[in-house]
Order: sequence, then C-alpha cells, then structure tokens
Amino acid sequence: MDKMTAGSLWELEQTALDRGYALVCGCDEAGAGPLAGPVYAGAVILPFGLELPGLNDSKKVTPRRRDQLFDLICAQAAAWAVAAVGPEEIDELDILNARMKAMELAIGRLDPAADFALIDGNRDHGTRCAITLPHETVVRGDGRSASIAAASILAKVSRDRHMEAMSEQYPQYRFDKHKGYGTRLHYEMLDQYGPSPIHRKSFLRKWEASRRG
Repeated sequence: MDKMTAGSLWELEQTALDRGYALVCGCDEAGAGPLAGPVYAGAVILPFGLELPGLNDSKKVTPRRRDQLFDLICAQAAAWAVAAVGPEEIDELDILNARMKAMELAIGRLDPAADFALIDGNRDHGTRCAITLPHETVVRGDGRSASIAAASILAKVSRDRHMEAMSEQYPQYRFDKHKGYGTRLHYEMLDQYGPSPIHRKSFLRKWEASRRG
C-alpha cells in the first residue's frame, strides 16, 4: 500500500471526528482530462477503521482490483453515491466548475447525509459551482485518506463502465480501450471519424486547429 499503514489512512477522518463531526465523507472525481465523456465523482462514508485490502488511489490499483474494491465499498460503506456531469455541461461550465458540480452532487446524494467532507485536491470551488458542506481539501488525498481513496475507486470504476457502454454505442471510437483520454489511438479515430456526440468540444480546439493548419 505504498508504504502506508492502514492506520495512517484514517488520520484525517480521526481529526474531523475529534472536531465534533459525526459522519465524515471522502470525495473525489475521475475523468477531468479526457476528450470525451462525463466527469464522474464519488462520495463515501466508511465505517471508521474499515479494512479494505489493497485500498489506495484508484490510479495505483489494477482494473480487476478496482472492480473488487468497488463491490466491497458499495456493500460495506455507511453511505455512498456517484454523480456525473456530461460533456455538453462541461463545455458550458468549464472543467473546473463541472468537477465541483459533480462532487457537490455526489455529496448531496449521500444517505445518511455527511456533516463534513474530505475533498481530494486543492480546489473547492469554481466561478459557478462550489462545495457547500463544511470540508477540507487534501492534496493527494486519494493516497492519504481511506474515505477519499474509496471515493476515487467509485468514481473511476463508474466512469470506466460508462465509457465501455459508450463503446458499444459508438464502436468506431474504441472508447473501451482509451476511456476517452487523448491517446494516439483516440486521435487516430478522431482523424478518421471526427467528433462523436459525447466528445467535449472545448477539449478539441487544439485538434481542430491542427486539422485546419
């Protein structure tokens, strides 16, 4: 677990509990960078000290283990929720505001509701959307907090599954392979077929400029 002890993953939650909060959630997003598809967010309240073997930042966990952890988290969490903001709204809001909206939506769907949130990263608002629950931002939080790590797993797996479904709808783009990220294969498919209805137009400006140039 990247030299982290299980106990160290609960220090931030413990601090929040010591401050008088009762239900502490972790929140993280997945899919800020891709050229296509939604941005997803997960929010999770875990029973304090719950052991989830292999829990870590979703980017450091194999796809198979992520799927296993997803099921464990959903089964054992005190509350969990996932939310998404689609490509059209990303284009309208910008990606920072879309990320904040997705996280705010996920937190708001928790039942029971959280009274404090640990937010991955160093941003808690954009120009139009913000986290409204009392919270703390945590840089690299998905490697420091069990709750944020669990949220990162839910967001990543949910988004990957959505992009696999989109691959069935738009098979020529191979979304099952690259999940919408700007890989060489993805750009080759864009060159061949042009944008799909789920591409983020604001993310394709450089590609469009290169085509014109």
